Amino acid sequence: MMNTETLKVLAGEEAAGVAAKVFKGGRITPEEGIMLYNSASLPSLGVLASAVRNRLNGSRAYFNHNFHIEPTNICVYNCRFCSYHKQKGDPDRWEHSLDDMMEIVKRFDAEPVTEVHIVGGVHPEYDIHYWGSLLQRIKKHRPGLHIKAFSAVELEYMIDRASLSISEGLAKLKEYGLDSIPGGGAEIFDETIRAGICREKTKSARWLEIHETAHRLGIPSNATMLYGHLEDYSHRIDHMLRLRELQDRTGGFNAFIPLKYRSANNSMSFLGEATPVDDLRNYAVARIFLDNIPHLKAYWPMTGKEIAALSLSFGVDDIDGTIDDTTRIYSMAGSVENPAMSRTEMAALIRGAGFTPAERDTLYNIIREY
Repeated sequence: MMNTETLKVLAGEEAAGVAAKVFKGGRITPEEGIMLYNSASLPSLGVLASAVRNRLNGSRAYFNHNFHIEPTNICVYNCRFCSYHKQKGDPDRWEHSLDDMMEIVKRFDAEPVTEVHIVGGVHPEYDIHYWGSLLQRIKKHRPGLHIKAFSAVELEYMIDRASLSISEGLAKLKEYGLDSIPGGGAEIFDETIRAGICREKTKSARWLEIHETAHRLGIPSNATMLYGHLEDYSHRIDHMLRLRELQDRTGGFNAFIPLKYRSANNSMSFLGEATPVDDLRNYAVARIFLDNIPHLKAYWPMTGKEIAALSLSFGVDDIDGTIDDTTRIYSMAGSVENPAMSRTEMAALIRGAGFTPAERDTLYNIIREY
């Protein structure tokens, strides 16, 4: 434990008390979280976030061997920040059939992948039983493959279309083969900001209800936050507070993934983007504030490889997976990275940042340390 004078030098007069609390393993308040965003230096945030990271995960930095299926970019919603949704007649519009999606799965038959991640647009015509048939086919073909599928936004639509309750629908999907849920669709929970970026989309209370219900049914999930658009620091802290409170009740979140708003090819491009410094500041505050969510992920196709490596010194302990060029969501929004890295490349990136590479499965069971 550092003495008071050292903490003042490290974090500044105002943040010294918060720093002392963090080093002791205490929980910071929303007001203290906002203060860290506004007042703490980036180096001091790195030190504090690393203390929390090391307490939870030691020197390990995780990744997994995975691939994505993006069934369609046809969507009933048209969120202002989205570069993925395409109108009828657009040459970049697509819709994969069930057979097409199974061909994607079969491409990896000779690979030791552990997870398929399935997310896409909210298609107007398909309900829970259509998507359930996809899960069944995947499980029949490759029983050991973990299926992480469908954002809360997709789940709400397909379950409502089948006239089921959230609990009934999630239980049915689990029966079909769903293993866990990704964290997409959360965006920012504040409804005023939400109205400005995704007015039509699932309400924040509904998103939280879906994830809480999933946790109660034994379906773990992740959580996200879209940042760098209309929100301010208070909205980010409010968002994370709601996640922290839900995690206190259920313990069902595996990881938190801050997602940076990318400005290409959407109607909010005039806003620009958060800077790399803000990216690192955001990771650090998230790690400090979300003391009960075990893992903090930097989604490298969104951040780029360099920032993903840097983020490991600002509280991050996971950089996602190999992906093998199977996602277009961030490339359509302006990301310059080719979304594919081998396990060797991921291990080298982590080791070069000074951490121990650990290949994991979806639930963070270690498959191999490098």
